[in-house]
Amino acid sequence: MAGRGADTPTGSEQAGAPRHPGLDLRAVTCVAGNTDVAGVVRNTLTVLEQAGAPDIPVARGAERPLIEGVRTARHVHGHDGMGDLGLPAPTRTAADVDAVTLLRREILASPRPVTLIPTAPATNIALLLRTHPEVTGNIERIVFMGGAVTTGNATPVAEFNVWHDPEAAAILLGAGVPITMYGLDVFQRVIVPGPDVRRLRASDEPGTRLAGELLAHRGPATDESDPGGGLGDAGAVCAVLDPAGLTTHRLPVEVSLAPGPARGQTVVDRRVRPGESELHDGTREQPLVDVALDVDVDRYVELYLSAVEGRTP
Repeated sequence: MAGRGADTPTGSEQAGAPRHPGLDLRAVTCVAGNTDVAGVVRNTLTVLEQAGAPDIPVARGAERPLIEGVRTARHVHGHDGMGDLGLPAPTRTAADVDAVTLLRREILASPRPVTLIPTAPATNIALLLRTHPEVTGNIERIVFMGGAVTTGNATPVAEFNVWHDPEAAAILLGAGVPITMYGLDVFQRVIVPGPDVRRLRASDEPGTRLAGELLAHRGPATDESDPGGGLGDAGAVCAVLDPAGLTTHRLPVEVSLAPGPARGQTVVDRRVRPGESELHDGTREQPLVDVALDVDVDRYVELYLSAVEGRTP
C-alpha cells in the first residue's frame, strides 16, 4: 500500500515506487497472479531489496481467488513470475501477519488517508473490505490496474486481473471510495523506448538494471531491431503520482459475474442517455468509476525513468 497505499504483485512498479520522493510506500501484500503466491512473495522481497527498500513490510495473501481455482500467467511472466531472470533469493522473509491484517494495520495507523494501488487480482482487497469495512474511512482512493473498456487479454472482453477473480473486482468497485480504473486501454499504450531500456539494463546500480531487465522481458517491440518495453503495472503508480497525465471519464462500471464468455468483463457504460433496458426494466445502481481513456505516454515514461534512475524529472 502507498501512504498515499499498495496491494501489488511484483515487477518494475516496485523497482520505481520506493524511489520516488512523492510516494510513501507503506506496505506490499501479495496474491496469486503472475505465479503462485509463494513465488510472488519471494519476487516481491527480492525486488524491494534490489531497489534499496528492504524495510518495507511484505505480507502473504490469498493463495487463490474467492471462487475460481488458481490460473497463473506464467506463460507471460515466466515460470517464476519474473521473467525467469535467475534473481537471487531474498535475504529476509515476509511479515509474520497475513495480508489482510497488514493492510488493516497500516491503513488505520496512517496519519493521513492512503491510496491503495492494486496491480494484481483484487482478492486481498476484497477480503479486507468484507472483513474490516471500517478501513474505508482512511482510504483516499483506490487506483487499480485492471479491466478494459474495449478489448481484453485473458478473453476477448476480459482483462486478466479482473478475470482471475471477478467477484473480488466487483467488491472493490463497490468499496464506496473514489476509484480510478487504469485498464488495458491505457496500459498497453505506455512503451519505454528501446534506447532507454538498453540504458537501464547497462546500469551498474542493481535496482535500475533490474527495471531494465523486466521491461525488456515483456515487450512489445516498438522496433524489431531495438525493442522497447511495456511500462505495465507501473503506469498505475504513475497515475497516483501524476493524475493529470490521465484522461478519465466518470462512468458506471460493473463486472460480469455470470458463467460464459463475458465472465470477468468490466462493462463500462459510455452511453449519453438511458437505453431500452432501463426504460422497460428500471435503472440499476452501478458504481461510478474514473475510467482512464487516454494517457500522456511521454509524461509517464519520463516519470518512471526519473524514479528508477534516481534523478529529478
